Order: sequence, then C-alpha cells, then structure tokens
Amino acid sequence: MRLALGAAAGGTLRRAARVALVSSLALNLSACFRPLYGPTASGEPMAALLAAVQVDDVLMAQGQERLGHYLRSELIFDLDGSGQSAPKRYRLKMQGSETVQTPIVSSLTGRAEAGTIVGTIKYALEDLSGTKIISEGVATSTATYDRSIQRFASLRAARDAEIRLAKVLAEQIKTRIASVLVTKP
Repeated sequence: MRLALGAAAGGTLRRAARVALVSSLALNLSACFRPLYGPTASGEPMAALLAAVQVDDVLMAQGQERLGHYLRSELIFDLDGSGQSAPKRYRLKMQGSETVQTPIVSSLTGRAEAGTIVGTIKYALEDLSGTKIISEGVATSTATYDRSIQRFASLRAARDAEIRLAKVLAEQIKTRIASVLVTKP
C-alpha cells in the first residue's frame, strides 16, 4: 500500500514539475509579442503612422473600376478616419483584378443562381519619394451573392458584394501595413 501511495505522489510531483516548466517557458516567451495597435518601435502611436499613408488610386482593368473605388475609400477611412489631414510619409500603390464565378446553375432554367466575386489586389507601401519599398504583397478574398430573375436586383446584389469585398480587402491590407509599421524604427 505504501508503495502505491509513493508512486502516486511521485507522479503528481512530476506532473507539477512539467506544469511549472511549461509556465516558465510561456512567461519568457510572452515578452516576445508586441500588440499590433499598441506602442510602436518608433514611439509614435499607430494611429499617427497609419494616418501618414497616402492612398493612391487603384489600377483596375476596364469595367472593374468600381471595386477599386470602394477599396480606396475604405482604406482612406480605415487608415485615417479622424478627418484630420496628417502629413503624409508613405504612399500605398495598388493594382488589382476581379472575376465573377457562377458556381451554382439551375438545372431547370439554366441560369446562375449565385455569383462569387473574387478580388485580387497587389499592393506596395513605399516612402513618399518612391525610392524605397517598405512592404508589398497580395490580398485576395471572395464575396458571394444571390442572383435573381429581376435584373436590377441582381445588379444591386453584385454591387453590395463588391462593397463587402472591398471592406475585407481593405482590412487585410491595413493589418499587413500595420504589422510592418509597428516594427519600423
């Protein structure tokens, strides 16, 4: 009986030692993480760094300019929604494309019942003079909508999907830019 109690106590001690080891490692690693919208390496608030980004027009293919317009408007509001004009230090250049896919087709009517808009935006954040690229990447997302027999209902649903798509793409780009600017001295 004593042997069984001793083995159980030894197992508990080993388990406690493992928990203590994992806790100490987690505590040491917690100093490695920096909040995205917290203090930056330069000491400036993140809002001021994001407000210093000038958003250029989005280059889109002919007939796809509406998504570019919505995306630029969303980024201007997301980066500097204060309404104050801050001095610009960075320039955001973008070019993109959008495609419409119709994955669901009615077997009775032969018409598409839903549409999916796929947006792909290549962006580059550079200094205002354009001599140094700070960050570049590609943001991709999709938005779906229902198509109707009524033509204008389908057009409005497609436009609403473009607006939703622009918001998602703007949030992706804003987060990626913030993650680069937070570590910039």
